Amino acid sequence: MKIALFGGSFDPPHKGHIKIIKTIFKKLDIDKVFVCPTFLNPFKKEFHAPPHIRLHWLKKALKKYPGVSICNYEIKQKRPVPTIETVLHLYKYYQAKKIYLIIGADNLDSLDKWKRARKLKKLVKIVVVTRSNKKIPKNLQKLEVNVNISSTKLREKIIEKYIPKEILKDVKNFYSKGRQIDAK
Repeated sequence: MKIALFGGSFDPPHKGHIKIIKTIFKKLDIDKVFVCPTFLNPFKKEFHAPPHIRLHWLKKALKKYPGVSICNYEIKQKRPVPTIETVLHLYKYYQAKKIYLIIGADNLDSLDKWKRARKLKKLVKIVVVTRSNKKIPKNLQKLEVNVNISSTKLREKIIEKYIPKEILKDVKNFYSKGRQIDAK
């Protein structure tokens, strides 16, 4: 099975994430997309919406998309999980022949700081989702998706047109209360 791993905080999930998923199916030769919300990004100290809420939002927002599975592996670990650990899990439990690792261009600068980065790069085909004017190295595959929204901006100000309708009410209610959770 050829799969794409699309991980992130999804704090909150938005229509840009859905556009990325749709583009993955159009541009890559894959059988399934695993969307994997983090418990906590290893480079962050806190999250806003708790993991179980983000997981619920993703399940609700993506249930109508065939070929998409929500992977709760990282959340079940109840700790920050390095990407290589998730990749090894997918190879083991899903008999993957090939894994495309989908990352945003904003992650390129820190990629070499990821745990066991060299080994990770050997295990996966890295596919970089374009963002702003960030230059993508020629040795990496590019996925052209021009989405001008981020979860950070949506936490600051909910713009309804960017939130999937299935979770709009829940997301508005949660962030309107200005919640933030310290994961430590």
